Amino acid sequence: MTARAPRPVSPFDTIPDETATERPAVPPAHHPVLGHVRASIALVVLTILLLGVGYPGAITVFAQEIEQCSTHPTCSANGSLTYVNGTAVGSTLIAQNLSAPWLFWERPAPGDYNSFNGSPTLLGYSDPALVNETKSYMQEYGPYAVNATVPEILVTVSGSGLDPDLTPEAALVQIPRIANVTHLPMTELQTLVNSKIVPPLYGFIGPSYVNVLQLDLALLQLEHRGA
Repeated sequence: MTARAPRPVSPFDTIPDETATERPAVPPAHHPVLGHVRASIALVVLTILLLGVGYPGAITVFAQEIEQCSTHPTCSANGSLTYVNGTAVGSTLIAQNLSAPWLFWERPAPGDYNSFNGSPTLLGYSDPALVNETKSYMQEYGPYAVNATVPEILVTVSGSGLDPDLTPEAALVQIPRIANVTHLPMTELQTLVNSKIVPPLYGFIGPSYVNVLQLDLALLQLEHRGA
C-alpha cells in the first residue's frame, strides 16, 4: 500500500505565540499650541508686510516713474496734490471745507470733510432726519440762489462724502453770492466757470463737471487781480 503524501502546511495552521512580547505603540508626534501660535503670528506679519507695505510701495514707485512725478509733483501717483507757491493746498480728488463766502462751495459733507472718518452712513428716503438735513442745506444755499432753483447736488451728500466736483449748474448758481462779496462782474464769473467745465469723456461717458479746488484757485487769482 502506497503511503499518502503529507499535506502542505498552510499559513493559517501557524498558531501565534501568545507568550510573545508585543511591541509598544509609537506615540503620536507632539505639537505644542505655542508653536502654532507663533507660526500664525509670523504668517500674519509677513502678509501685512508683503501686501500692506511691499506691494503698494512697489506700485506707487512704478506709477511715479511712469508719470515722472519727480518733475511733475501734481501727478496722480502722489495723490493729485495742488501746489501754490510750493505749498500743497489740497487734492483735486478729495473735497475739503471751502466755506469762505468769496469761494465756490463743495457739496455738503456730514463728516466735515474728514477723510479719516470713512464713508458716511447716508440717510434713507423714509428717514425723517433726511428732511431736516435737506432743509438745513437749502437754508445755507437758498438765500444766494437768485431767481434759480438750488440744484439737487448742493442739498445732498455724495456716496463718499468727499466728492470734489460739482455740476456746472451747481457752480453757476453760486455766482450771485460770490459777486456780492467780491464785487466781481457776474459775466466774468460765468466765463470763469465755463472755462473750468470738463466735458464727458469721449463726449458721452459721464456728466460734465467742475473741480471746485481748481475753480477756487482760479477765482482767487481774479480776486487778487482786482484788489
